[in-house]
Amino acid sequence: MEGQSGSRSTCSRPRGTEPDGRKKKKIPDRVTLKKEIGLLSACTIIIGNIIGSGIFISPKGVLEHSGSVGLALVVWVLGGCIAALGSLCYAELGVTIPKSGGDYSYVTEIFGGLMGFLLLWSAVLIMYPTTLAVIALTFSSYVLQPVFPDCLPPYMATRMLSATCLLLLTWVNCSSVRMATRIQDVFTVGKLLALGLIILVGLVQIVGGNYEALAPPGAFSWDRAPSVGQIALAFLQASFAFSGWNFLNYVTEEVVDPRRNLPRAIYISIPLVTFVYTLTNIAYFSSMSPEELLSSNAVAVTFGEKLLGAFSVVMPISVALSTFGGINGYLFTASRLCFSGAREGHLPSLLAMIHCQSCTPIPALLVCCAATIVILCIGETHNLINYVSFINYLSYGVTIAGLLFYRWKRPGLYRPIKVTLLVPVCYLMFWALLLGFSLYSEPVVCGVGLVIMLTGVPVYFLGVHWKKRPKCIYNFIERATSVGQSLCFVVFPQLDPVEVSGPPEWTDRASGRSSLSAHP
Repeated sequence: MEGQSGSRSTCSRPRGTEPDGRKKKKIPDRVTLKKEIGLLSACTIIIGNIIGSGIFISPKGVLEHSGSVGLALVVWVLGGCIAALGSLCYAELGVTIPKSGGDYSYVTEIFGGLMGFLLLWSAVLIMYPTTLAVIALTFSSYVLQPVFPDCLPPYMATRMLSATCLLLLTWVNCSSVRMATRIQDVFTVGKLLALGLIILVGLVQIVGGNYEALAPPGAFSWDRAPSVGQIALAFLQASFAFSGWNFLNYVTEEVVDPRRNLPRAIYISIPLVTFVYTLTNIAYFSSMSPEELLSSNAVAVTFGEKLLGAFSVVMPISVALSTFGGINGYLFTASRLCFSGAREGHLPSLLAMIHCQSCTPIPALLVCCAATIVILCIGETHNLINYVSFINYLSYGVTIAGLLFYRWKRPGLYRPIKVTLLVPVCYLMFWALLLGFSLYSEPVVCGVGLVIMLTGVPVYFLGVHWKKRPKCIYNFIERATSVGQSLCFVVFPQLDPVEVSGPPEWTDRASGRSSLSAHP
C-alpha cells in the first residue's frame, strides 16, 4: 500500500508495429484522466445516481412512518431541502479541494490519513460492493419478472444475470469514459421520461377529480399522531431516496471546468429531483389510497397495473432501465474512489494507474466489479446494506463538520464558493437529530456498522503507517504491481503542474502579509 513516487509522471510506451505488420493503436502524448464530463453529463451523474429503484418500488416507507399523506409529502420536500443544504457544502469543498474521491479526499485533507482511511475502508470493503449488488439484483429481478410471472425468479438466474450486467458495464467503463457518460446520459433521460409518464397520468387523474387523498381535510388525517421518532424515521427513508447527491464530487478531476460546472450541476440537479419526487408521490396518491400504497411491494408496478392497462409492462421495464443506469453510475464513481485512495498511498499503487490508450482506471474498475460479484455470491446483501447505511450517513456529517473545521484551520484558503455559515450548521443540527434517533432505535445495526469501520484501524497501521516492513514484502508488492501493469497495460497518470500547485496567493498591502483569498 505504498504511495507513489515522483517518477510516475513519465512512462515507457511500446512503439513500432505488431508482429503481423499492423500498426499499434496510437498512445496519447499525455496519459492522464480525461476531462470529458461537461455540464450535461455532470447533471446526469447526480440525477442518475439519486434516482434508482427506490422511487419506483418503495416510497411507502415515508408514508408508513409519517402516518398521513400530507405529512409524507412535506417530508419529501424537506428531504430534498436537506440534500440541497448538504450539496451546497460539498460544492464549496469540491472547488476548494479539487480532488476526485469525494468524502474520502476531503476528510483525508482535513483530518488526516487515519480518518480518511476508515471511510475508504468501509466504502471499498462493503458499502459500494453491497449497494452495487442490491441494485444489480433489483435489475435482474425485474428483467426476469415477465419470464416468471407467477413466482420469484430462480436464485441462480438472478445472480447470473446480475453478474453479466456488472461485467458488461465494467467493460464499457474500462473502454471509454465518453461511452460510460453517454450511457449515463441516455438512461438518466429514460428514468426522467418514465417518471414523467407517472406524473402525467397522475395529473390526468387529478384533473378528472380523483384527489380525495390529497384534499386538505383528509391529507393530514391519521389514526394516531406520529411520534418524533417516527417522523425521524420517515426523514431517514427520504434521505436514503436522495442518497447519491454527492457523487459528482468523486470525479471532480474529470469534470470540465469544475469550479463552474460542479456547483452548476448541483444547483440544477437537486431541485429537479426534489420536484420530480414530489410530483411522482402526488401522482401515486391521486390513483391509490394510502392502504393500497402501503400494501404494495412495488408501487410503480401497482400504479401501472391499475391505470396503464396493456401498457403496464412499461413500469417493470422502467425500473430495470433505472437500475441499469444506477449500476453504471456507481461503478463509475466507486472506481474513482479506489483510484483516489491508491494515489494517496492507502491502497495498492496499481489501483492508481490508468490505461495508456483509453485513460481509464482499469485496475480500480476490476476491483470494484470483483468485490461486487463476491458480495453477490455471499447472498446476505440486505443485512450488510443496513449496517453500512449508518456509516454512509455518518460520513456526510463528518465531512460537513470538516468544512467548518477547515475554515478555522485555513481561514485564508482560496474558496471560489463560500456558503453562509448557516448552511452547514443547519445541516449538522438535522444530521445529529437523525443520527441520535438511529442510534436509539437501531443500536445493534449502528454498533455493527461502527465495528466494521473500526476494523480498518489495525489495517491502516500495518498496511499504511508501518514503513519498515521486511524487504520481501516490498519485493512481492513490486512484482505484483509489475504483473498487473503488464496485464492491464496501465501506468501512473501524469499530473498537470496546475493540479499539484497550491491555490494562488495574494498580498494584503495594508498589513504587508501574504495570505490566501476567497476571491482573487
